[in-house]
Amino acid sequence: MPQGRRKVPFSAKQKKLQLQNKRKRKANVDAGDSQEEENVKKINEQPLKNDRSNVNRYALQFHVETKEELQKRKELARQTISPVPEDQLEIDVDEFFLPELDFPQRPPWSYEMGKEQLELRESNYFKDYISSIKQRFNWEELSYFELNLETWRQLWRVLEMSDIILLIVDIRYPALMFPPSLYNIVQKRGKEMILVLNKIDMAPVEVVVAWKHYFLSKFPSIHVVTFTSYPSYNLHGNLENKSGMKAFKRRGRMRMAVEGAEKLLEICSQIVKNEVDLNSWKKKISEEKLGDFDEKPEVGEIVEVSAVDTSYHEHVQFNEGVLTIGCVGQPNAGKSSVINALMGKKVVSVSKTPGHTKHFQTIFLTPTVKLCDCPGLVFPSKVPKVLQVLMGSFPIAQLRDPYSGVRYLAERMDLVKLLRIQHPDDDDEWSAVDICDGWAKQKGFYTARTVRPDTYRAANHLLRLALDGKICLCLRPCGYASKKEYWKNHPEVGEILHIQSRHQSDDASSSVFALSSDEEETAEYRDKKENSDSAEDSDDESDSEDSPEALAASNKFAALADSD
Repeated sequence: MPQGRRKVPFSAKQKKLQLQNKRKRKANVDAGDSQEEENVKKINEQPLKNDRSNVNRYALQFHVETKEELQKRKELARQTISPVPEDQLEIDVDEFFLPELDFPQRPPWSYEMGKEQLELRESNYFKDYISSIKQRFNWEELSYFELNLETWRQLWRVLEMSDIILLIVDIRYPALMFPPSLYNIVQKRGKEMILVLNKIDMAPVEVVVAWKHYFLSKFPSIHVVTFTSYPSYNLHGNLENKSGMKAFKRRGRMRMAVEGAEKLLEICSQIVKNEVDLNSWKKKISEEKLGDFDEKPEVGEIVEVSAVDTSYHEHVQFNEGVLTIGCVGQPNAGKSSVINALMGKKVVSVSKTPGHTKHFQTIFLTPTVKLCDCPGLVFPSKVPKVLQVLMGSFPIAQLRDPYSGVRYLAERMDLVKLLRIQHPDDDDEWSAVDICDGWAKQKGFYTARTVRPDTYRAANHLLRLALDGKICLCLRPCGYASKKEYWKNHPEVGEILHIQSRHQSDDASSSVFALSSDEEETAEYRDKKENSDSAEDSDDESDSEDSPEALAASNKFAALADSD
């Protein structure tokens, strides 16, 4: 107690009143926006330590659904599931990204403006931008997009300082992660964009080829690279758990994804021509080819930017002979993992949790090539929330209705056969709730008090399996079904298999594909039940000796070394 201060009585009633006043002050921090705050959910919000702290500066913010919406979804989850035809898996970019639905862009600025004046202008612009969207569109029809100005400022900075924009999308849902407005802005600024179709190990080869040509035909100025952070030599074993789902396990140390890195280097060389010396990058790839594979785990360093600079930046192309590549994309597209795979070691922290990367991070791939990892951004669109959950843009742990996602999967995949579950009521018709109850019984998920199947936990677990790729749903481009045989026999199928470091004889058309999640388990919200569930899964998928095929794939560059 401070000296000179008398000790005064403080009753429990006074303490209660003090806490109530504190809550009121916290709830009314911004009285002018109180009505707007009621409809906004901060995903990774942290408690305020003091009046000056700004720990929630980079908190993900989304619009919150109403109680009426939730009730309708719960009722639909109990209705019988009707499978949809294969052509219902086909989607188009224009279905979800309307031309008039743009993303926030930095307002005009000048060097005469001070920092406070610039931030005030950007803040006012962003409020006007959100208000205009509310006026022009039905708010409930729009996707859950980023409502945090600070995160958009990171994108503005990366777009300004980069020579090439690397837009990274998940091959399972590429049309849902590709905003044409971003492509148009990059074109207007006279820069090049490379589209990286990531996680191609999770999709049938013919689907990868079809998506590649879809984007090349729709956006002629774009460059397309197919990529995976986990080619076969970064994985081991071909395991199958009790439910019949396939799963590869990652090796202790990640090698550089050489095949994908070579394709990216080839396109970058065509863009920069002779203005930047990329021999150091070429040498790095060559050394990785001839290097010995070490099975010892490697942690690597995590690159962080302590002082974030979001001020304006005047771009100078290939400044000081350095190529700057900005990595942009939505959450869980695998941006950080692509950087790690290009480096050949872990240099950037990755996570399944949307919003894990709070601000852009700069990493030198070589002395003449610099990579910028931008935070994952959910662009404004009409992507349904159920798809945002499946593709990882919205945290599963924050869901109030996980059954819609299970129903969407069950309509497009035979989950009952895949999961090998029994109907809880011995019926022939299945609903989303029935599938969750059947999975809860199979996994032993029961409530503590009533010892009933824990339906909610089972639904969350199924969604996590879908996010990881154990239950792998891949959407198709428009017209795919009518040209399916053409894509299966396309000449580029061999090229995709080469990037995956696989062989033509491998099962490339399986609906349940290899688990090669780009993200690692981190401090994402997990209750005690989820932790115990992870232990059960690890028991189901016990380690086994490496197969000869896997060992052969891991030493595929040994012949090159011997020849020298």
